[in-house]
Amino acid sequence: MNATQEKLKVQLEQALIAAFGADFAGVDPILVPASNPKFGDYQANVALSLSKKLGLQPRAIADAIVEKLDVSEICEPPQIAGPGFINLKLKTAYLEAQLNGIQADPRLGVPAAKTPRKEIVDFSSPNIAKEMHVGHLRSTIIGDSIARILEFQGHDVLRLNHVGDWGTQFGMLIAYLREVYPDALTRANALDIGDLVSFYRKAKLRFDTDEAFQQTARQEVVRLQAGAEDTIHAWKLLCEQSRREFQIIYDLLDVQVVERGESFYNPLLSGVVEDLEKSGLLVENQGAKCVFLEGFTNREGEPLPLIVQKSDGGYNYATTDLASLRYRIQQDEGKRIIYVTDAGQGNHFAQIFQVARKAGWIPDDVELVHVPFGLVLGEDGKKLKTRSGDTVRLRDLLDEAVSRAHADLKTRLQEEERQETEEFINEVALAVGISAVKYADLSQNRTSNYIFSYDKMLDFKGNTAPYMLYAYARIQGISRKGDINFKELGNNAVLLQHETELALAKYLLQLDEVISSVEQDLLPNRLCEYLYELSKKFNQFYDRNQGVQVLEAEEPQRTSRLVLCDLTARTLKLGLSLLGIQVLERM
Repeated sequence: MNATQEKLKVQLEQALIAAFGADFAGVDPILVPASNPKFGDYQANVALSLSKKLGLQPRAIADAIVEKLDVSEICEPPQIAGPGFINLKLKTAYLEAQLNGIQADPRLGVPAAKTPRKEIVDFSSPNIAKEMHVGHLRSTIIGDSIARILEFQGHDVLRLNHVGDWGTQFGMLIAYLREVYPDALTRANALDIGDLVSFYRKAKLRFDTDEAFQQTARQEVVRLQAGAEDTIHAWKLLCEQSRREFQIIYDLLDVQVVERGESFYNPLLSGVVEDLEKSGLLVENQGAKCVFLEGFTNREGEPLPLIVQKSDGGYNYATTDLASLRYRIQQDEGKRIIYVTDAGQGNHFAQIFQVARKAGWIPDDVELVHVPFGLVLGEDGKKLKTRSGDTVRLRDLLDEAVSRAHADLKTRLQEEERQETEEFINEVALAVGISAVKYADLSQNRTSNYIFSYDKMLDFKGNTAPYMLYAYARIQGISRKGDINFKELGNNAVLLQHETELALAKYLLQLDEVISSVEQDLLPNRLCEYLYELSKKFNQFYDRNQGVQVLEAEEPQRTSRLVLCDLTARTLKLGLSLLGIQVLERM
């Protein structure tokens, strides 16, 4: 109800001027949603903040404001409570009009951004020749949801996958494969991803212990950078093999992303160093070219440098990230550039952003945002690992969730004595399993660590994907039971008479402010909380004992309540789609 809150704020600002004069133009009326529904829907707290300035008791100030306040089209007569809180309760007729107004709107009353802009979301970012693991889960899911919300708001979104596809590890891997499995460097699909990862580990061990092999590997890096035909061909085969495996995960998660790896920026790295030299930022330190930054020191309190060119002339992650940032501003013309990575990279991005600002690369209309997230923990409270202590493969984690959802569905069907096709069971298990993993992650405040629990995320009770999906399917069940096509209800008048109808209506009308807040703060858990509360409000509305009758009600209440059911289902479907979760018509 952003528009409603804005209207009330304008009226309060006008009442302030009318009561105390033009000097009070622009004073914030401090209008917030009421903390307790029994006091109304909104509360203006401005009277308390003006007491000292006006030399009056807050309640007297509130009286003067209310005397000049005209909100009769929207609210019941304002009430003053406590020391001077102005409580505002929305009129039932106003709520009915708002709901009637959004019935035909596919956006359910959520306005698109007034000034759309180019937004770049950098997320997922696995490394070539390695499997995606649980560490990539949060970046992929959170980044996709943020991109979906920004796209829905009308922004031009570039989804970038900054894969690790360049550097010493490729010289190391190619040198090793030349010795033990040369076919992998000339023939597509000679290796599967598991074998490739195994060879990578062996190559790394050899690199760390064999000085002669180190030299050979470094020569392969030189050949790669020089564009040697056979090395480039081998590199492309390795990248393509990994890319196919990544795509299996992205298809499972329904994630769209544009790959632009580190190799893309390789030709631009020398230009970054030249630019920093021209701006006078570079300092040579022990043969390396560095930028010393404000606020970054080592344990001894000495300034900590950001190295952009190593003493051997090579480049590093910082150089690549600076090149990519400059490219995204100058060529992609991004106006908000969002990096979705783990919280441990916070200092790195703070340094990169500071260097870019000092170099004058960031125009005033460009915003840089690091979106940090915490760790995924096992039920022992430690970093999630396999029993053997290895990092959990993302594919295994998703497959396990689907397998458990499948077993759970089979059990429920037996208990309910329901017969369903294997195709139906597989479809529902896949949707529930993947959705459960996604929702469990997104429903957490991304800045915190969270404990990964299959049992909790697949539970049909509580703030979980199955609970949301069931609420939606329950509404579709009403339509099937009553042989009702919600699309044919037309633009029928909503009548709010029961307290559960009013509570549901008010919550339905909060979608716009929730999406607006996530667009700004990039915290998808706020949308999860909203959908969970909406589902609870619907279940209270439809509860047989305390709620209302729907199909059995007399007209016009029957159609009005069906419209409320339909608006709830459409809100759930839209909200879940912005989290990357597709609904099920039946479960």
